Amino acid sequence: MSDHFLICPACQAKNRVPGERLQQAPQCGKCKAPLLPSQPLTLDGPLMDRLLANETLPLVVDFWAPWCGPCQSMAPVFSAAAGEVAGQLRLAKLDTEAHQAAASRFGIRSIPTLIAFKNGKEIARQSGALSAGQLRQWLQNLSV
Repeated sequence: MSDHFLICPACQAKNRVPGERLQQAPQCGKCKAPLLPSQPLTLDGPLMDRLLANETLPLVVDFWAPWCGPCQSMAPVFSAAAGEVAGQLRLAKLDTEAHQAAASRFGIRSIPTLIAFKNGKEIARQSGALSAGQLRQWLQNLSV
């Protein structure tokens, strides 16, 4: 397995992690925080840019808003999935109300919208709320 580069969610340091250690709850070399927490990361525009530019683990971003009913109903499903796919994918959330520039940069027109990125490039997109089974299937179908 090859090495992966991960950005620490706590201090934003760039860490190199051997592929075989991704399933072993790796910690940041600088601040010792978990590199792959079991909950989705909360993104803003700059952190999202840093992840897209530096990480090699595929990133799945949930573009949502606090007033969106379907977003709220999908939130626990997305959170649970983050723990299930830790070490294979990184799941994150971006509040489109608080970070409108980042949302518009990715052409978000309806929410919730999931976008999967690999090596900084979009590889898949899904709009609309998904059930746990639908989300699991969509994540499995990503060509990562």
